[in-house]
Amino acid sequence: MDSENPLGRFLRARRERVRPEDVDILHAGRRRVAGLRREEVALLAGVSTDYYIRLEQGRERHPSAQVVEALARALVLEEDAVAHLHRLARPAPGRRRPAARRERVSPTLLRMMEGWPRTPAVVLGRCLTVLAHNTLGRALFDGHTHSRDLMRLVFLDPDAREFYPDWERVAVNTVAGLRAAAGIDAEDPELIAVVGELSLKSESFRRLWARHDIRQKTHETKRFRHRLVGELTLEYEALTVNSAPGQQLIVYQAEPGSPSEQALALLGSLTADMVEAPHDPMTTTTKDTSA
Repeated sequence: MDSENPLGRFLRARRERVRPEDVDILHAGRRRVAGLRREEVALLAGVSTDYYIRLEQGRERHPSAQVVEALARALVLEEDAVAHLHRLARPAPGRRRPAARRERVSPTLLRMMEGWPRTPAVVLGRCLTVLAHNTLGRALFDGHTHSRDLMRLVFLDPDAREFYPDWERVAVNTVAGLRAAAGIDAEDPELIAVVGELSLKSESFRRLWARHDIRQKTHETKRFRHRLVGELTLEYEALTVNSAPGQQLIVYQAEPGSPSEQALALLGSLTADMVEAPHDPMTTTTKDTSA
């Protein structure tokens, strides 16, 4: 985790990903560093090289909002990453960590999801565990070792690259989504456990986590290769659950009249009588916000 110097680690990781040609810097011959040099970022941001070095080294931790915006432009950051950089530069005052409790999914939300028999839907927790699903949502992800944990499904499941034909893109977006969901709370016990396990067991996760990409789950088109119905191309929309901060409702749909819509209907008919023990929506821990 990045608890010692999160701002510096983020700046360095993003600096190493910007190519000189991305910011109109001409260069010749071999470069000794990946991405931009520190002095190049400083020049682009209009700050001194010494000041920028202090930021990366953690000797200066609170740049002004104007400097943050200048650094964001220099590092070609997207909107979510810019917001994250501002949070790193001006973290909220520390407070006592509330006691952990099991995360609950609203019974009203569960009933609403079950009223969508032709629409797969899942509720994700802070670390992208599946807290709840409707029948078709379960069927979409069923049959894998880690069907109820999207992080472990992507990086640890032996079937992941078969299930996700565009696995590399899915992996990049999943890690970026975990960083966005986690925010700057590097002391979250659940997050520490997830990152620790995946870092030990997956070289791909270690590589992507080190990039410090950050991107909220919003909407996307995603391809699946399902063991029962074959190829599916679905669009999803990610909705925040205001009654339970940290939870996301993910709703999938196929293009009307498409082969994917027919495959989704077939999946629904094949699993309509699926019998399952009641899904306990209290599977992971989160902060007790009532404290």
